[in-house]
Amino acid sequence: MATKPVTVGDLIHRVASSCLSNRLPCNYTLRDSVDSDLDDDDDDPFADAVSSSEKCRRSPSAAEAEEIEEEEGEEEEEKLKIWEEGEQEKERLAAAAKGAERARDADALMAEVFDAVSGVRRAYAALQGAHCPWDPDKMRAADAAVVAKLRHLARLRDRFRRSAAAGHIPRPNPSAPPLREAVAPYEAALDDLQRQLQSKQAEVDGLKEKLAAATSRRNGRHHHHPLSKQNGPGGAPTAELFTSCAEQARAATLTFAGHLAHLMRAAGLELAAATRSLTKIPVSSPQLAKHALEAHVTRALLGGFEHESFYLDGSLSSLLDPAAFRRERYVQFRDMRGMEPAELLGVLPTCAFGRYAAAKFTALLPPRVEEAVLGDGEHRRVVNAGAHPRTPFYGEFLRAAKAMWLLHLLAFALEPPPSHFEAGRGAEFHQEYMESVTGAPPHAGAGMVVGFAVAPGFRLGNGAVVRARVYLVPRGGRP
Repeated sequence: MATKPVTVGDLIHRVASSCLSNRLPCNYTLRDSVDSDLDDDDDDPFADAVSSSEKCRRSPSAAEAEEIEEEEGEEEEEKLKIWEEGEQEKERLAAAAKGAERARDADALMAEVFDAVSGVRRAYAALQGAHCPWDPDKMRAADAAVVAKLRHLARLRDRFRRSAAAGHIPRPNPSAPPLREAVAPYEAALDDLQRQLQSKQAEVDGLKEKLAAATSRRNGRHHHHPLSKQNGPGGAPTAELFTSCAEQARAATLTFAGHLAHLMRAAGLELAAATRSLTKIPVSSPQLAKHALEAHVTRALLGGFEHESFYLDGSLSSLLDPAAFRRERYVQFRDMRGMEPAELLGVLPTCAFGRYAAAKFTALLPPRVEEAVLGDGEHRRVVNAGAHPRTPFYGEFLRAAKAMWLLHLLAFALEPPPSHFEAGRGAEFHQEYMESVTGAPPHAGAGMVVGFAVAPGFRLGNGAVVRARVYLVPRGGRP
């Protein structure tokens, strides 16, 4: 068989046939309309290839989908993390601003507290300055200033407590020292100022009572001035003069008892209990304490009144030469009446009156009472050393002691000397011999008896009576 020559057309035909008989991969698309039967989609073999190619382009693989989802999730988490960090930063800035504001409020409050404490110190310094020299107007103004400053400090304390409760002031750091420890010195200073203020107030009250007693004594002198003129400089003592001196002695004793009661309160003692312990009188209320203290002071100062020297020595001059002894006592009475007791004892501390004052002071205040009321036993040490303290308290005591000493001198200058009597507890009340310290003596038969004796009475040679002072209670009752 003869070999048919292969032409270029044959080659082209073979290649075309091979391409049509083999399906192309999905990465290539063939669009050709050589044969008419390819127009039918159902019979066209390339229709599936075209559909698969489109599916390949539209639907990625499962791995790629997971990778895309992970990337999208990481982006969302990153955005959420950035947003949360921004919110936390805003909260930190707001808390820092709030803390700074609270710190500013606390600093301002503490500055006001320090200013208030300084104001209290200045006001108290002004109060001390008003005492020496004594200026009543400055005293009142300084006292009002101290009270105003203390009230301002109390308002600051309440403001701090309200602010701390509301959270406007930060709570103290546990590692820092407690606020109580920081404020404790100032509270101690305030307590000391209050105690000193109470002591000063007690002194003021005592000075007021002293002024009232001095006014009473001056009025008594004026009242008896015509009598003294009638008697002349060397006139004889009279029963009326003794009665006046007895009233002055009672006023001085009452003033000292009131001063002692104020000092007990200032020392923080419960007045009724302290009075019961000192006087052994069953006092049930602070209102009766002053009368019980008056009874105690009177009993101490008048102890041994029946003896010419209060039993301080064994002198019997009144028996050896009674007339000369009476004249001497009346001269001593007139000489000492115008003297200040502190001035006399400053010159003659161991004179008869000095020995009397020293003995009565130690009997009046036991050591434990002196330490509780006065803070120490310095008064007793000075007295036992033979001297006399230069303190307001001891000066008040000397005035009461001088009044009793003058009464004793005058009693032994009279002829006959007066006899003294005292109402016992539970005795019937007799108005002609007794007077009630409450100022309203009941009528006879009212069922009142003596609860305790406050001051003794005296019967004079001319028949006159200086009535005893008593505190009355219902029959069967207690003070």
